[in-house]
Amino acid sequence: MMQAESLRLYVPGAGALEHEKAIFTQKSKLLPDPLDTQRRQGFRLEEYLIGQSIGKGCSAAVYEATMPVSPQNLQVAKSGRLLPERGPDAVPQGEEAEQALPAPAFPLAIKMMWNISAGSSSEAIFSTMSQELVPASRVALAGEYGAVCYRKPKGGPKQLAPHPNIIRVVRAFTSAVPLLPGALVDYPDVLPPRLHPDGLGHGRTLFLVMKNYPCTLRQYLRENTPSPRLATIMTLQLLEGVDHLVQQGVAHRDLKSDNILVEMDADGCPWLVIADFGCCLADERIGLQLPFNSWYVDRGGNGCLMAPEVSTACPGPRVVIDYSKADVWAVGALAYEIFGLANPFYGQGRTHLESRSYQEAQLPALPESAPPDASRLVRSLLQREASKRPSARVAANVLHLSLWGERILALKNLKLDKMVSWLLQQSAATLLADRLTEKSCVETKMKMLFLANLECETLCQAVLLLCSWRAAP
Repeated sequence: MMQAESLRLYVPGAGALEHEKAIFTQKSKLLPDPLDTQRRQGFRLEEYLIGQSIGKGCSAAVYEATMPVSPQNLQVAKSGRLLPERGPDAVPQGEEAEQALPAPAFPLAIKMMWNISAGSSSEAIFSTMSQELVPASRVALAGEYGAVCYRKPKGGPKQLAPHPNIIRVVRAFTSAVPLLPGALVDYPDVLPPRLHPDGLGHGRTLFLVMKNYPCTLRQYLRENTPSPRLATIMTLQLLEGVDHLVQQGVAHRDLKSDNILVEMDADGCPWLVIADFGCCLADERIGLQLPFNSWYVDRGGNGCLMAPEVSTACPGPRVVIDYSKADVWAVGALAYEIFGLANPFYGQGRTHLESRSYQEAQLPALPESAPPDASRLVRSLLQREASKRPSARVAANVLHLSLWGERILALKNLKLDKMVSWLLQQSAATLLADRLTEKSCVETKMKMLFLANLECETLCQAVLLLCSWRAAP
């Protein structure tokens, strides 16, 4: 079996991987932009047709939307007319029937933030809600208000590089709050007084435009039961997304199935995207080390899935909360949902655990059908002591090797040259698979991410972890 020392040695041929790594790194950043052909447009709310409500959280409402391309649709958009709510009774009559437009597709989603305390100036809104702009593209911030008002302060919020498992905000702008479908019922208290007499909101707020995804992870799991292999691949996608955040010095701090979006590839396999960065830690001055000198310091959202080192922290003059492995702990908890079980950190009763006080022996086992490597990894991710948990990168490598590297792991005397040869073969096969199909399937995309993030040290740690598990009685 492979020795740790032999893996860390450089051998001829290993350098060839650097070229392959560069290729896959570039490919993994080539994300489709739903407004790519309209780069100078989309910075005004009047340019969009807004449809039904997609969802509502504690700080925003999300609506489906589209940018009209025909003159007729554009005239409707400029007139300020919004699409009526669709339903069995929404049948146009008389003159309305003659003027009714065919229901357009809605490839976009618009998130309207609720503005209670940011004031009504665009500059104040951008500053107060800057966390929401962490996953924004450069183009998103180059519009009418972004270019003028959002000047990134030194040491301020970070901007995430693109990643296929992270949501991408393609437009960000401020506008007057409109009366959208369902607003008076769903969120009347946050509307401005001009729209609702008892509303507490300001007249202007931040709007974020993103790709519209079919459902959240919670909705997907409500209707679907992934196979053990598919559940492993879904968990792997979350680990890849979290690893990207850690490498960029960002902690999401609110991972839950409602904040993960899902779409299907051509084969019906789910692709997961981490969204909603309103609670994230993305400060260039402190990175992932948050000074915790007072209970007034924001530790993030979703207390149920708050890692033990965060939930048990007590403020003090020199206390610092390390978030470098907090999100990966949350992925371990979410894996229960993905593998078809109740999340042990939700709910009540005997099976309910609290991150502040649970003991590792209390963690329920994943279903017997779950791959043994995935089951062991989940328990490893949920270790109370953060230093004992594998990093997101090592954890992702464990699942990559478990999924595609069984042949190489089975070798009795595995050395680095054998591993390099296998990785080069994987690179060639992945590039070929990507070029032969119009749209890469999920498994091909995951292999590309694996190859884009090759590092000898983290690969070594993953192999040794797998070997120790398989050698254990």
